[in-house]
Formats: sequence, C-alpha cells, structure tokens
Amino acid sequence: MKTSADPVRDYLSAVEREGSALPADRRQELLADLAEHIEVTRTERPDAAIGEILSELGDPRTIAATALAEAGHEATGASVHGGMGAPVRRGKVHPLVPLLMLTLSLPFVMVFPDLPGPLFGVLFRITGAVLLCTSVYWAAVQKTTGVLLTAILPSAVIITVNLSGVIPAGAPAFLANLAALALVAGTAAWLWRVRRA
Repeated sequence: MKTSADPVRDYLSAVEREGSALPADRRQELLADLAEHIEVTRTERPDAAIGEILSELGDPRTIAATALAEAGHEATGASVHGGMGAPVRRGKVHPLVPLLMLTLSLPFVMVFPDLPGPLFGVLFRITGAVLLCTSVYWAAVQKTTGVLLTAILPSAVIITVNLSGVIPAGAPAFLANLAALALVAGTAAWLWRVRRA
C-alpha cells in the first residue's frame, strides 16, 4: 500500500475512512478535533516525533468505532472490532455533572463560610473542572472557556480578596458573591446549550 509523506494526513484519512458510517457533520467534527489535538500537542511538545503523537491518540479504527458507538451505531462499532466493544478513551460522565459541580461550588462556600464549606467548594470546583476537561460533550475551546470562567477566574478573585486583607462586608460582599455566582451559572448554562448531543 502506497502512503504519502504526511503521516498526519494519512492518519486523518484512515479515521475518515473507518468512520464513513458517521453522519458527515459528526465525521468532520471528529477530524477537526483530532487535527486540533495533534496541532496543540506538536506545539506543546516540539521534540516529540509525529509517530509518537499519533500512537498516543490511538488506532484510527478504535477512534472511529468509539465515535460510531457514541452516535448510536454500536452494532457497526462492534463489527469494526470483530465483535469486541470499543474502549472509550475519554470520560463518559453525564454533561450535567461537571456543570452542577462548578455551579454549586460557590453557593456551598457562601452558605457554609467556615470549614468544611471552603474545602468542599474547592474540591467541587477542581473535580468539576477536571470532568469538564475530560468530557466528550464539548470542543477544546468550549472547555477552556468554561474552566476559565467557572473555576479559574472566581478562584483568582477570591484568592486576591483574601490576600489583600480587605474583605468587604455587608452589601458589597453579597453583590460580589452574587455577580460571581451569576457568571458561573451563566457560563454553565452556555456550556449546557452548546454541548454535543
């Protein structure tokens, strides 16, 4: 079999060929996600060989079978693997779980300002961010935006206020907490709306 000099193009072509049973828009989305992942990895690790990066992604047949299974084509995915189920490479947690964890982290701290409230709030925020980043329901840009607006920005503001020693009391504190909660809840609502089916 003759191959081209571009292993990335060969790899993406193999995924496209193996995933030919996917709807065209889902197949193109999968290829765009893979191409983006390859590009980001090459930027982050310029010394890594392209073959190593592609092998870390996995076999094109496995990726296509997983995408087919996610799209409701379990029978097609099983036949591609010779009867074996496709291993899932990324988290399959319901999309509501990370969004609820991120959203509830702030009210938890506001309702229980003494320990263990802040501890549980931080754990909820970290766990929600990790689940969001490993989810299959959002693209990389959506995940990055979600983590920035629901976890990093509120945490940075809270840390800055606590380290400055000037903690507003009364109405300013309540309004600041309400604004942070509105930002987190709004971002979670946006993520819910743009999630993949």
